[in-house]
Amino acid sequence: MAAAERRAFAHKINRTVASEVRKQVSRERSGSPHSSRRSGSSLGVPLTEVVEPLDFEDVLLSRPPDAEPGPLRELVEFPCDDLELQRQPRECRTTEPGIPEDGKLDAQARAAVEMYTEDWVIVCRRYQHLSAAYSPITTEMQRERQKGLSRQVFEQDTSGDERSGLEDSDDSRRCSGSPEDTPRSSGASGIFDLRNLAADSLLPSLLERAAPEDVDRRNEAQRRQNRPRALLTLYPAPEEDEAVERCSHPEPPREHFGQRILVKCLSLKFEIEIEPIFGILALYDVREKKKISENFYFDLNSDSMKGLLRAHGTHPAISTLARSAIFSVTYPSPDIFLVIKLEKVLQQGDISECCEPYMVMKEVDTAKNKEKLEKLRLAAEQFCTRLGRYRMPFAWTAVHLANIVSSAGQPDRDSDSEGERRPAWTDRRRRGPQDRASSGDDTCSFSGFRPATLTVTNFFKQEAERLSDEDLFKFLADMRRPSSLLRRLRPVTAQLKIDISPAPENPHFCLSPELLHVKPYPDPRGRPTKEILEFPAREVYSPHTCYRNLLYVYPHSLNFSSRQGSVRNLTVRVQYMAGEDPSQALPVIFGKSSCSEFTREAFTPVVYHNKSPEFYEEFKLCLPACVTENHHLLFTFYHVSCQPRPGTALETPVGFTWIPLLQHGRLRTGPFCLPVSVDQPPPSYSVLTPDVALPGMRWVDGHKGVFSVELMAASSVHPQDPHLDKFFTLVHVLEEGAFPFRLKDTVLSEGTVEQELRASLSALRLASPEPLVAFSHHVLDKLVRLVVRPPIISGQMVNLGRGAFEAMAHVVSLVHRSLEAVQDARGHCPLLAAYIYYAFRLPGAEPSLPGGAPPVTVQAATLARGSGRPASLYLARSKSVSSSNPDLAVAPGSVDDEVSRILASKLLHEELALQWVVSSSAVREAVLQHAWFFFQLMVKSMALHLLLGQRLDTPRKLRFPGRFLDDITALVGSVGMEVITRVHKDAELAERLNASLAFFLSDLLSLADRGFVFNLVRAHYKQVATRLQSAPNPTALLTLRLDFTRILCSHEHYVTLNLPCCPLSPPASPSPSVSSTTSQSSTFSSQAPDPKVASMFELSGLFRQQHFLAGLLLTELALALEPEAEGASLLHKKAISAVHTLLCSHDTDPRYAEATVKARVAELYLPLLSLARDTLPRLHDFAEGPGQRSRLASMLDSDTEGEGDIGSTINPSVAMAIAGGPLAPGSRTSISQGPPTASRSGCPLSSESSRTLLVCVLWVLKNAEPALLQRWAADLALPQLGRLLDLLYLCLAAFEYKGKKAFERINSLTFKKSLDMKARLEEAILGTIGARQEMVRRSRERSPFGNQENVRWRKSVTHWKQTSDRVDKTKDEMEHEALVDGNLATEASLVVLDTLEIIVQTVMLSEARESVLGAVLKVVLYSLGSAQSALFLQHGLATQRALVSKFPELLFEEDTELCADLCLRLLRHCGSRISTIRTHASASLYLLMRQNYEIGHNFARVKMQVTMSLSSLVGTTQNFSEEHLRRSLKTILTYAEEDVGLRDSTFAEQVQDLMFNLHMILTDTVKMKEHQEDPEMLIDLMYRIARGYQGSPDLRLTWLQNMAGKHAELGNHAEAAQCMVHAAALVAEYLALLEDSRHLPVGCVSFQNISSNVLEESAISDDILSPDEEGFCSGKHFTELGLVGLLEQAAAYFTMGGLYEAVNEVYKNLIPILEAHRDYKKLASVHGKLQEAFTKIMHQSSGWERVFGTYFRVGFYGARFGDLDEQEFVYKEPSITKLAEISHRLEEFYTERFGDDVVEIIKDSNPVDKSKLDPQKAYIQITYVEPHFDTYELKDRVTYFDRNYGLRAFLFCTPFTPDGRAHGDLPEQHKRKTLLSTEHAFPYIKTRIRVCHREETVLTPVEVAIEDMQKKTRELAFATEQDPPDAKMLQMVLQGSVGPTVNQGPLEVAQVFLAEIPEDPKLFRHHNKLRLCFKDFCKKCEDALRKNKALIGPDQKEYHRELERHYCRLREALQPLLTQRLPQLLAPTPASLRNSLNRASFRRADL
Repeated sequence: MAAAERRAFAHKINRTVASEVRKQVSRERSGSPHSSRRSGSSLGVPLTEVVEPLDFEDVLLSRPPDAEPGPLRELVEFPCDDLELQRQPRECRTTEPGIPEDGKLDAQARAAVEMYTEDWVIVCRRYQHLSAAYSPITTEMQRERQKGLSRQVFEQDTSGDERSGLEDSDDSRRCSGSPEDTPRSSGASGIFDLRNLAADSLLPSLLERAAPEDVDRRNEAQRRQNRPRALLTLYPAPEEDEAVERCSHPEPPREHFGQRILVKCLSLKFEIEIEPIFGILALYDVREKKKISENFYFDLNSDSMKGLLRAHGTHPAISTLARSAIFSVTYPSPDIFLVIKLEKVLQQGDISECCEPYMVMKEVDTAKNKEKLEKLRLAAEQFCTRLGRYRMPFAWTAVHLANIVSSAGQPDRDSDSEGERRPAWTDRRRRGPQDRASSGDDTCSFSGFRPATLTVTNFFKQEAERLSDEDLFKFLADMRRPSSLLRRLRPVTAQLKIDISPAPENPHFCLSPELLHVKPYPDPRGRPTKEILEFPAREVYSPHTCYRNLLYVYPHSLNFSSRQGSVRNLTVRVQYMAGEDPSQALPVIFGKSSCSEFTREAFTPVVYHNKSPEFYEEFKLCLPACVTENHHLLFTFYHVSCQPRPGTALETPVGFTWIPLLQHGRLRTGPFCLPVSVDQPPPSYSVLTPDVALPGMRWVDGHKGVFSVELMAASSVHPQDPHLDKFFTLVHVLEEGAFPFRLKDTVLSEGTVEQELRASLSALRLASPEPLVAFSHHVLDKLVRLVVRPPIISGQMVNLGRGAFEAMAHVVSLVHRSLEAVQDARGHCPLLAAYIYYAFRLPGAEPSLPGGAPPVTVQAATLARGSGRPASLYLARSKSVSSSNPDLAVAPGSVDDEVSRILASKLLHEELALQWVVSSSAVREAVLQHAWFFFQLMVKSMALHLLLGQRLDTPRKLRFPGRFLDDITALVGSVGMEVITRVHKDAELAERLNASLAFFLSDLLSLADRGFVFNLVRAHYKQVATRLQSAPNPTALLTLRLDFTRILCSHEHYVTLNLPCCPLSPPASPSPSVSSTTSQSSTFSSQAPDPKVASMFELSGLFRQQHFLAGLLLTELALALEPEAEGASLLHKKAISAVHTLLCSHDTDPRYAEATVKARVAELYLPLLSLARDTLPRLHDFAEGPGQRSRLASMLDSDTEGEGDIGSTINPSVAMAIAGGPLAPGSRTSISQGPPTASRSGCPLSSESSRTLLVCVLWVLKNAEPALLQRWAADLALPQLGRLLDLLYLCLAAFEYKGKKAFERINSLTFKKSLDMKARLEEAILGTIGARQEMVRRSRERSPFGNQENVRWRKSVTHWKQTSDRVDKTKDEMEHEALVDGNLATEASLVVLDTLEIIVQTVMLSEARESVLGAVLKVVLYSLGSAQSALFLQHGLATQRALVSKFPELLFEEDTELCADLCLRLLRHCGSRISTIRTHASASLYLLMRQNYEIGHNFARVKMQVTMSLSSLVGTTQNFSEEHLRRSLKTILTYAEEDVGLRDSTFAEQVQDLMFNLHMILTDTVKMKEHQEDPEMLIDLMYRIARGYQGSPDLRLTWLQNMAGKHAELGNHAEAAQCMVHAAALVAEYLALLEDSRHLPVGCVSFQNISSNVLEESAISDDILSPDEEGFCSGKHFTELGLVGLLEQAAAYFTMGGLYEAVNEVYKNLIPILEAHRDYKKLASVHGKLQEAFTKIMHQSSGWERVFGTYFRVGFYGARFGDLDEQEFVYKEPSITKLAEISHRLEEFYTERFGDDVVEIIKDSNPVDKSKLDPQKAYIQITYVEPHFDTYELKDRVTYFDRNYGLRAFLFCTPFTPDGRAHGDLPEQHKRKTLLSTEHAFPYIKTRIRVCHREETVLTPVEVAIEDMQKKTRELAFATEQDPPDAKMLQMVLQGSVGPTVNQGPLEVAQVFLAEIPEDPKLFRHHNKLRLCFKDFCKKCEDALRKNKALIGPDQKEYHRELERHYCRLREALQPLLTQRLPQLLAPTPASLRNSLNRASFRRADL
């Protein structure tokens, strides 16, 4: 046998090929494919080193762009409009600019105005949006681009009921699904005459004999139609986690707002209306004890009330009539109150008196109180006329905002009584779902609540002594307590209605705090809403963006207690004085409500008769643009006389004080406690403070501070920070040159100013963060200006570069620190990013420079840096280089003044680079922390320099001076070094620096010499490589380097940067290349391979040199995929993701849409093919799994016979290919097929990474030039081609369509997520990721859409959805996913098909073509066998037909495996529901027969295979449709009839015979279809069919396997195992006939230890089977290898079923075969499994751990059952099945089949009398039975397993009484025992077996009693001896034994049967036996009681005593019955009575 095999093998392999392989192997022996790849390259540079890049600019110069045809020209060079400068007008919120009108501005204000009005200057890269960094491929984008996909039709989605759109119209006849469909269910064969069926449409040109080339051409043209352009659109978007390159442009700087609430005051109504009342609203935060908004004044008085004040009012400005306000809250908290204060016109009397009428009088009593009211009105009118300009405090209340926000669900809360008012502050908030965002521990949000209308009914009167804010905070805190003191006060009742709602996005009619109109403002006459300025509770870090200059004045208190005279009703008047003359009071005080907009003076409210009043007043002033030393606030104190007395003035001034507003150039703010002078201040008082005791002035209380007041500025002009103030002042002084200048106490001259400025620069770091951030743009602008335009002091240029640079570093880190919370993932501060992007400009460098200026500047900058230093010394440069250069000093005022200005200006980027390189370590550290800022600043400076200087046309090499480039080189080197050294100390910083550096280099590619940048990249790589050798944790470094590469490759002109258009030129040196591919003589082409092509597909030095960036990226991937790479799974994921992202962006890039261009782009990725091919063994094996054939690669994985030198280096699939087929049947080697992982070394890739890598491979195959691929394939050596085919096979498996159901069922992401987590975990363990980064990342994941403006990437919605969310997918989403998946599967398969066609064309002429073609056909077959769309199958079948017609010998001369496979697949498609698939499949099948016939004039092989395939198909396929298959059979008949070429031969007849034969088999199996739902019947039918094939071993084997599959599906593992054992026995019989091998089983007999049933298989004998007949027993299973496979499967099923003992028996047959083959690997695994099995047996000895099955007898009665009528079966059910369950199952099943009310279950177990049954009904009788063993059997059946295996006898008992009832009294209770025997032993190959024999025995009542007593005694004994003891169980059994039982207890039994001695001597024996039973029973009770006593605790003692008492009673009662003796017992007994109870001697009468 083996010799024959070997012969066949020798035929297949051509000599030259074998030698070829040997050569190949000896060459590969030297190392893995990787190692040859590592060193292999024509430049000889290993992958770990970077090749020196080409000089990019030179290459471009040497290639004129028009050398390229049309669309490719775009790829040659960057477009000329790549960079552009945009001026974007700054967005202004208001309709007026809001900057001061008057021309006089001080320096500070001028700078502010300039800053807040200039446009943004943006450097725009026109194509940047096309890069992956700026337009990431997100899931949403993919969704968008997937619209318009056509739906692919899949067989598995078109279930029988829904007809697919591709059906023919006459196909609408219904499918035969249910038994009522056709008359066939009667069992009649019901053959349709095939001739009467309609055929499917025929393929028009099928029967023509065309040239193969034409067929191929036609097929290709059809394949190319309607293909999706972008493959990757169909694949999930790249992982967002990996997208380090993701960027977005920052948001432009905007004014800061918190959450905004709109408050509308609707109405205010008191019980009495006698005078005007004025309202004030403001927000207070109790926890922070701070007022958090300015006041809003409102006036809801009626016109008649307003009329009372006519005498005092000017015409009110519209801005003062506002009734609604928008409050902003940055830090929402539950402690915020809206406080409402009311004031009224001043009148005589204190507050309580004035409130009295409001508290006493009610509206209902108006008529009653008419006189009183009239009197009050008159008084009020007088007060209004006289004192109308003064106010007095009246009442207040507060609303707890948190309550409103959280309970705003209630529509309209009108609270009319105090009780209902309570919610405003007492109810603890109910947290609503909207309380999300915001900081602070008690979060609470003011943004999403439902609007509420509030009616406030209770006000508290103001108390004169408690008006201050401190008192207010106490009240508010008290208000929140349930027992508030305020509740006890009598309220002022009123009704104030207000609306509170979230403010709309852009409200109309809005005024800013400066009263400017906010856009949109449709009509200036509309009543405005005011925006209320917020005073945030804590710091807010946000830069100013608009001009604001407000001053708030808060008088707090005044103490005039020691002042003599009439000073009681005190008011304070405030004025803003521009000088000392009273007329110089400026109108800058904002009016309140219903008055003019601005006033010159304002008064505080008056507290009646109080000498030391407190105030709550707030005055708001608008600061003039130019505040001078003379400006001051003047406070005048008046006594107001309320009663008109003759001779007394209305107001009397009683004191004066003032505050000068400027001091040393700084605005004065903060708290003041001022002395008050009694007299008018003297002239020139305003420059001094009142603290100076002026001569001759009188002061209240001896010049002590008696007036307390606070000033607060809200200003974007005055920083109010001493360090910032000083810095700005100095800079302005220098700009204006106004010396000498006084600063605080010193006078600055030109000499001292430089020193002061330097000190001020270094003091900037001490500035407080809030103003520093607010003025950050100003500060940075000034610093830049100092660097670029060094100030000239007394004619000398002062170089402040270094100081300014250091200051800049400190400012940047301060800003960063303040804003840590809002940094994006890369640690960038959005504010600074926005500054660079929008606000930064080169000072004074506007485009309108004089034409000649730029060159001069360049030269000057070079001069100014000290000339002539050698380039090599750039690091050791002295510090003095950048100090001022005396040679350039020119006396100011000379003619050359302007020139010196220009000379003095420097270039920011040059200065920054220089300063950075020479900076000291402390500063350098600060700069490194935020390197991104300085890099971006340099880049923008460089870009502005090029754009403004019109230098974009200059060649890149000349754009920047050499020194600057030297500095850049030094800088990149040092930053790179920092990354490398810090990666272990501070991983997070290293990660940030790494990214910043990469972005910087990427930006330089757009500006500078690209060759120079490439060299910088190479230098950085070298640094990393050097470090890698010694690094403790190389993964961390490699991760960073990967990120670095990824960022570089995300450049928008990445393709151009790779020089895609220059052909790879071979090296000039004559030395031959050593590349692993090129050095081999190729397999298929006669001439030597083309080194050019080879180097395009390898990571050769040439490739990496020319395609520099692509080379870097692919090299990273290659290194990550090396088997010995560390930290692999993380690196795999990162590297593959990087490639995937790039390919995605190429797919979406409109520039590469054309096919020719895309092909050029694909050339940059060709090495990916070789890479993936070499990584093949470690890719995830998608083809593994149930039902999948293992991959080609694992077919043969040990050395092939006779070719000892073919070591394991050769890929298994190659050996397979050489062997010319999948497997040499029975050859020794093939058995050692180990587990597929054996050949894998290194870390395997996760399935996710593998899939992504494969999709990238498919992308390259799809888009590359086919001719190029063909030339490459032609040069490949055999082993490599084999691996390539393997790769394609894997692609098919990886992208197979899962079906719609799968999308509904599974959550495709659980899997992915777990992998993700694994990679994450690895990252964390390996320490490649900073902990903070991880935190940031996690916090991002928590809020998927975080804070959009500063998140660099959004977590895509699907990727990180938690698993549970998957359930919520809408139907549409799932539909969409299935649609996309279907398109991806189709496109992937078509790409594979295209590639296979290319390979076939390449191989046509080769010598080794059979082997390769066999492998190609395997891949095609796999593709036809997997789930494919109709579209693909159409093309796949066309390709298959072409292959078979070109190479028929493949199928018909070699082994049968391929032919069998093909037949099976074609038949399956012939039965498809989709007509196009059927059309193509039947065409293929017909041609297959024709070809077989033409070769040998019969097609026995195809006949045989088709017949076998059909039975296998029908057996295994669930939803198989025989109706459709019949149509295909008819179609094939039609072809045969129409085929003119073979008309004269017997071919047509043979086809006809075959078709009818198939038709018969189909009809047989239809019956099975009907019983699909009835597993027992189905298995019976399969069993019957298998029996029918007894003469055809192949088919019997097929059916046994089908049954095994069905059983496994139903979970019957024992039965599945039995099927496999039978199959193995069948094969063993056949092998025994062929040859007599020692190690093989002799036949069935060898297996009878496993199962006695197996002897059935010995039916095969010589007369049935002649093994040599063609096509017989030719399947793969009829070999030793097949036998091994069957036995292994049997063992596996036994293990799953827990039948471990049987596993041993199976392996007893398997081990000798393996030993004969010396297959020690397998033997090791077998013994391992045996050990597991035995261990499990030991651990589960009692047997309860594995319960084998429950058995029931089922009888069927009634004609309805057909064959089953009057049949009895024993059913085996899963363990622990209850009778009710099987009864319910059968009843339900047959009811469904026969209809309601037909099926009846017979409830008893008595014999059934057929005559009493209703003939129309169906009866089922079900009884529980137990296995029964004879006594002799029990000796052998020791274990639990023995007693559950090989069962043939079953027993059940039926109680009955003579009168027909089941149960009766003891004396008449009989029992019938029934013993059933089955035809076969359980477990068998089916789960129900017919009963073939039955016998019955009847027990008399006394025998029944004896059995019961024995059972009770056994229970007692068991409970007593149980170990460990179980007290509960013991007591239960005892209670049942000795308790006073009600009926049929032991006592009753004894009294019935033992009371008197029986008359019938036959019963003596029984009597005595029962007596002995009772004795035993008493003994056991005693033991049990003893045991119980030992077990119980003290609490059960009484219970135990009770039990003992019962026992004693029982014993006493039994005593007399047990003592009487039977004299006859002593006499000898007649023999006839013996053994009546011995089970073994039943008289077995057949009943």
